Amino acid sequence: MNVVLVKYGELFLKSESVRRWYITHLLDNLRMAFDAAGLAHSFDIHRGRILVQGPDTDALADIARSIFGIVGVSVCTRTAPDRAAIESAAVAFAAEHLQPGMSFGVRARRSGMEGFTSQELGASVGAAVLDAVPGVRVDLTSPDYELFVEARDFGGLVYDTVLPGPGGLPLGTQGRVLSLLSAGIDSPVAGWLMMRRGCRLVHLHCDGGSWAGSDVRSTAELHHRTLSTWCPGQPLLLIVADFEPFYERLAKEASVRNRCVICKRFMHRVAARIADMETAGALVTGDNLGQVASQTLANMGVIASVVPPRIPVLRPLITYDKDETVALARSIRTFRDHAGDLGCRAVPKHPAIAADMAKVENDETLMRLDELETAVYTTLRYYEAKNGVIREITGPESRFPRQSR
Repeated sequence: MNVVLVKYGELFLKSESVRRWYITHLLDNLRMAFDAAGLAHSFDIHRGRILVQGPDTDALADIARSIFGIVGVSVCTRTAPDRAAIESAAVAFAAEHLQPGMSFGVRARRSGMEGFTSQELGASVGAAVLDAVPGVRVDLTSPDYELFVEARDFGGLVYDTVLPGPGGLPLGTQGRVLSLLSAGIDSPVAGWLMMRRGCRLVHLHCDGGSWAGSDVRSTAELHHRTLSTWCPGQPLLLIVADFEPFYERLAKEASVRNRCVICKRFMHRVAARIADMETAGALVTGDNLGQVASQTLANMGVIASVVPPRIPVLRPLITYDKDETVALARSIRTFRDHAGDLGCRAVPKHPAIAADMAKVENDETLMRLDELETAVYTTLRYYEAKNGVIREITGPESRFPRQSR
């Protein structure tokens, strides 16, 4: 019987009750993903292993490999809990893929089956392959072909391919966060990293209107749609706030050098209020230390000071080099080689790198930010992306309340 073997990572280190809670979330996420794809499936749960059965194991494996909390996925042959049956299945695999002159290695594991060790199982499977396939040799260091065999109390598992998963924790196990989403490279990567650690996202995009490049809004929506494919079968909420009036007043009233800091402070003020509205436990930004003027250590302190202490500001990319962020953006499919016009018309040529708090607050007083902030909340528009498709919804549909253990 062909089944999909799903391996989870650090969940194995949790206590028994906590592990069961995490695995329940993982199974729910798998179930919703399979249902969204219309794939028939059933689960067989064992310690350290989840087996998924269904008529299309390749499609099931392809979806499972993108689910957070999973470290590896394999389509494998399941045998009876019998050593001879395992060796026979392993020989069938090897005979299909090995040719004379090739090297192979057997990676064996045993748990719950008595009478032999993992090393003895690997040796006997290797001997059976050598007998069945002439002209091949064993190389355990860097073989041309690897064969994995597991002997467990519920049966044997034989496979030769491990599809890597994203790892992390199951989505939904760490509550909800509000992530500031721009059209740039960093913010969607920061959001993805928080999803990988089990957080559900609510995205907030601050729409600059005529002050933003012509491709900013559509690119931010594309990021949102792409990230929704990482939680298949589940909705991802995007809130868009109209910031054009703010930029108009910023250009007229604020000191030119302080514009970027004031802009980020206003975004954080609005985001903190919306985080409360959406029962989000933290703010997430794509800040990277020293990358731009607003992300110096001094300016980040000035910016974050507007957020109430009860709401932490999380910066998962704070230590990343740019090439590391770009590599990750490519791997999660949010990077675009030709992104278009993503500029900001309000950015000064020489922004402050260590803004003076008193001068910033004086500019904000002149701008009458309380009035602007109140106006922003009347402009909020809500969108929902699911499986890469986005639609506008009529209001804040907070389907996922904050979870706790």
